Amino acid sequence: MTLRPHIGYRLGQLCVEEVPLDRIASEYGTPTYVYSRAALSEGFQAYADACRGHDALICYAVKANSNLAVLQLLAHQGAGFDIVSGGELERVVAAGGDPAKTIFSGVGKSESEMRLALTRGIGCFNVESLSELRRLDAVARDLGQIAPVSLRINPDVDPMTHPYISTGLKETKFGIPFDQALPAFREAVRYPHLRILGIDCHIGSQLLNDAPLIEALDLLTGLVDQLQSEQIAIEHLDLGGGLGIAYREEQTVPIGGFVGQVLERVGRWRAEKYGGQPIRVLFEPGRSVVGNAGLLLTRVEYLKPGTPKNYAIVDAAMNDLLRPALYDAWHDVVPFREASAGALPWEIVGPICESGDWLARARELALSEGDLIAFLSAGAYAMSMASNYNSRPRAAEIIIDGASMHRIRERESIESLYSSESLLPLSR
Repeated sequence: MTLRPHIGYRLGQLCVEEVPLDRIASEYGTPTYVYSRAALSEGFQAYADACRGHDALICYAVKANSNLAVLQLLAHQGAGFDIVSGGELERVVAAGGDPAKTIFSGVGKSESEMRLALTRGIGCFNVESLSELRRLDAVARDLGQIAPVSLRINPDVDPMTHPYISTGLKETKFGIPFDQALPAFREAVRYPHLRILGIDCHIGSQLLNDAPLIEALDLLTGLVDQLQSEQIAIEHLDLGGGLGIAYREEQTVPIGGFVGQVLERVGRWRAEKYGGQPIRVLFEPGRSVVGNAGLLLTRVEYLKPGTPKNYAIVDAAMNDLLRPALYDAWHDVVPFREASAGALPWEIVGPICESGDWLARARELALSEGDLIAFLSAGAYAMSMASNYNSRPRAAEIIIDGASMHRIRERESIESLYSSESLLPLSR
C-alpha cells in the first residue's frame, strides 16, 4: 500500500508531516480529521502550474471540503471558487475569497440565494434550466443589476464513474440537454438583465479517464462555433472538474497532463477558427485538490472476533465518513504503528444503530482495543458530508503545518446539537 503525500511512518509511527498521530489524539481526541497543509497547497499548485501563461481560472469546488481554513489557504494561492449554495458563498467571503472569482452552480438556486450572490458581486451564475434563467432575469431586474450568466450544458457523455456522481448523462437532473442548448442561448440573449459570459459542463466526479472530458470539450467548442455564427459571443469555457484520486492504487489522470492537453486543444481551435482570439478556460477541481491531503483518525473501542466475521468497533461512524455506506467506497486503513504479526480480517464498523454503519470490510490488520487507526483519502467528501445522526457531535478538524498543529474546527458539544431547539409548553 502506498501512503499519501506528507503522510507516512517515522520511527514506526504514522505521522502527518512531522506530527505523530498519537499526539493529535492525545490533544484533540478522536475521531478527528487531520489535513496536511503542504499537501493541500501542492494539490492546488499542480493546477496553477499547468495554467501558468494561459488565460485560465481555477475555481475550487467548495463542496469537497468547505472548512474556512482550507478556503483561506486556497484563496491565498489565487483560487477562485465553485459554489452550489448561498451558505458556500458566505463561507468563501468569510475566508477572504473573492466573489468576483466565484461561480455559482447547482440546479435549485433560490430567489434569496440569487439576491445574495448578486449583492456580493458574483462572478458568474452557471444556469441549469430555462426556468432558472427566467427567475434570474426577474431577480436581477428587481435589484437593478445585470446578472453574469453561463449556461450549463448536459452533453450526454458517459463519465464512466459511480452512478451517484455521474452528472453528464441526459437522464440526470443536471444542466440543459445538449439538443436544447442553442434555443436556450437564443432565449437567454433576449433577457435585458442577463449578460451571457460563458458555456459550462461538468460530467461527473472521480474520473479516472480523461477521454470523456475531452469528448465533452469537443462538443462544447462545436457549440461555441454555432453560437458565434449567430453573433452570440462566448467569453469563457468552463469544463468543470471531476478528476479522480487514488483511493486504492487506481491509475489516475495526471493533472498537469490533462490541463495542458485541454489548453493546447483550446488554443489550436481558437487559432484555426478565430485567428488566435483567446477564450478563458475555467476548471472546477475539488477532490483532486484536497482528497489525499487528509485522513480520519479513529480509535478501536471494542473487538468482536467470531464467526463468520471479526468486528472492530471504532469511535468513528458513518456520520463521520459516509462514503463507504453511500457509495460502497474504499478508503485505505492504516494502523498508527507499522504493521506487526497477528493480522486478521476485520470488519471495521461504528457505533451507530444501523447495519449500514460500516467503514471498511475484510481488512487485514493486527488490532488491539485502544489502537489508533487512520482512514486515508478523507480530505474530500468526509467532513463536508458529516451529520449528527444518533445525536453524535461532529469531529474536530486539524491542519498540520510541519511540526505545528492548528485546530481549524472544534469538536461539537452535545449541548450544541440541541441549542436551537425548543420545548413545548405542556398542558396539565
